[in-house]
Amino acid sequence: MAMVNWWDVLPDNERQQWSLDPFMAVGPLRFGAGPDEVSIALSGITTESQQHTRHQSAFDAVSTVVESSYPKFGLKLHYREERLAAIVVDALHGPQVVADGMPLVGRVPSTLEQWMIHRAEAREPHAELTYMGTGVPGSESSGVVIDVQRAGDRLLTRPVFVPLEAMDDLSYWLPREASSLR
Repeated sequence: MAMVNWWDVLPDNERQQWSLDPFMAVGPLRFGAGPDEVSIALSGITTESQQHTRHQSAFDAVSTVVESSYPKFGLKLHYREERLAAIVVDALHGPQVVADGMPLVGRVPSTLEQWMIHRAEAREPHAELTYMGTGVPGSESSGVVIDVQRAGDRLLTRPVFVPLEAMDDLSYWLPREASSLR
């Protein structure tokens, strides 16, 4: 019987390489896209199908997609009113997302925090670096919050990407399931 190692981290050279277009897109995914548009954008990248979680209020006859995931590919997507509103990239095997030359996925958290501090020093004071109530750092100019995920005895970065309108109140914008940010 083969043993599954839940903590294996995919090396960068085996991950999809994506770039960040702050507040607009992460790789082929555009904020504001609907679930069908997301499926089409990822159809040439992964053979995995999007797994939806739907919600139906007592007052609506139609259910809406609130979350979807590509567990093997390493993506969790959150929707607001059926529009892509947050992208969470798995630290262990999600695509590598690069911002300003810095890989953001599966890194030591202190390394990315230091990178964010250096970026903040070169920008308007108090307009770049923010900390969530849990001490998790975020970049207000990139629309990324650097959450963490366990990998055996280590913590690695699991970034959460959001559109511009989310930056006013991330804890309200993101559902509780999106991350440990609340």
